[in-house]
Amino acid sequence: MKKRTSLMFLAFILMLSLALVGCSKNTANESSSEGEGSGSEEAAVDTLVFGRGGDSVSLDPATATDGESFKVTKNIFETLIEFGEQDTELAPGLATEWSNSEDGLTYTLKLREGIKFHDGTDFNAEAVKFNFDRWASGDKEQYYYYNSQFGDRIKEVKVVDDYTVEFVLNSPLAPFYKNLAMSPFAIASPAAIEEFGDKFMENPVGTGPFVFKEWKRNDKITIVKNEEYWQEGLPKLSQVIFRAIPDNSARLNALSSGEVDLIDGVNFSDVGTIEANADLQSFYRPSLNIAYLGLTSTRGPLKEKLVRQALNYAVDKEALIDAFYAGAAEPAKNPMPPVVAGYNDDVVDYEYDPEKAKELLKEAGFENGFEMELWAMPVARPYMPDGQKVAEALQANFEAIGVKAKIVTYEWGTYLDKARLGEADTFLLGWTGDNGDADNFLYVLLDQDSIGSNNYSFYQNQEVHDLLIAAQSTADQAEREKLYKEAQVLIKEDAPWIPLVHSQPALAGKANITGFLPHPTGSDVLSTVEFK
Repeated sequence: MKKRTSLMFLAFILMLSLALVGCSKNTANESSSEGEGSGSEEAAVDTLVFGRGGDSVSLDPATATDGESFKVTKNIFETLIEFGEQDTELAPGLATEWSNSEDGLTYTLKLREGIKFHDGTDFNAEAVKFNFDRWASGDKEQYYYYNSQFGDRIKEVKVVDDYTVEFVLNSPLAPFYKNLAMSPFAIASPAAIEEFGDKFMENPVGTGPFVFKEWKRNDKITIVKNEEYWQEGLPKLSQVIFRAIPDNSARLNALSSGEVDLIDGVNFSDVGTIEANADLQSFYRPSLNIAYLGLTSTRGPLKEKLVRQALNYAVDKEALIDAFYAGAAEPAKNPMPPVVAGYNDDVVDYEYDPEKAKELLKEAGFENGFEMELWAMPVARPYMPDGQKVAEALQANFEAIGVKAKIVTYEWGTYLDKARLGEADTFLLGWTGDNGDADNFLYVLLDQDSIGSNNYSFYQNQEVHDLLIAAQSTADQAEREKLYKEAQVLIKEDAPWIPLVHSQPALAGKANITGFLPHPTGSDVLSTVEFK
């Protein structure tokens, strides 16, 4: 009997070992909550490690402006209205239904009942009012998006009852519902905001599928499953770890070695290699972006329109696409992509013509060129996989017309802050649309109202402003599109940017990942992701 018992014990140990080996196939080399700080490197099979190009700037969505922040906050917080799985069509979120008055001045939303914030407090109409009042009464420079998307349009937010909220506007705002669905306007716990104050950006509390656990600056952010989440069966994962790996090639190596499970910012030239690897798979984000070189119109020679036009003529966009996008992009001529209603395809782009550029510089009084700074993005973004190399290519383009561009860069958060304050001569940046509306590109990025928020080029044109405000204030979509097309003609002439490309961003992950749906806004909900 003793011998039989021993054999049974050995068989049990063998079976247990095989089971553990099987589990290790999806195991990431990250410490779990139990092993944190003890030196153990234990992780569950339902942990996703997401390798990305840079760290977040803020985990308070209301104060964030960068995609790396929204990548995380989209999974912690929720908005009143949501977008479709892979489009910008409107869908119920924390609100289940909505309606507005005929004059476009009153909007009423019915809220979902029985939802708790991660700290156990109730989500209700009072919480919605608290958040909007906070943004409206706060520092305009702190709440960039609120200033850009709503400004002083919201006169009052009324609590009708516990689960009904009413917005009263000073004037009509055509993209009001789409604005509500944007990541910056996610609803946060009033109790947590009051508890943490200025530190709320490091202690986010929402209603989303994942709960914030920890943030190790420039290393990783960990979020864990919301066990009380209102959508039954979600999220599928027990935790997500966002790892900051700035170099694109290093990020791909980390995926290939199993250190991470999913990456963005994939070099377009690497897609073929990824797709040839049976252990990996590629993903494509629906295109809704613009990469550009901003020309700060308040600095030195860049104050002159002819100079800005000359720099436009100097850039070889096709060469950029061939060198850095493997052909998976198209040249940009307007500040918004062709898929957005109101895009003006009749605008004629500045062709690549160095001689024309030199003529314009001479006409502007800079026959011998000039010196300027060219800021290169320190992180990979969906619209620009390698900011440093793109900067070097632009530097060579400008050198050919006698303009000496010194390449400068900063840590990502500092880069954004200094560029927003107008400290750059020229700066590489881009934009992934938040709501699929032309207003979200033209007004947010180039209207004079947005100086100090997202109009980093400090561009001002009263005629453009009047057109954009008129487009906001009418519900007639045909009229809106006409106004936006007129604005694009004026913007092209003033040349506050060099629009570079619209890309179809590539991502990659392990072959056994399912349920990942890249969103055109760049903010991906990971609640449906799992390992098969």
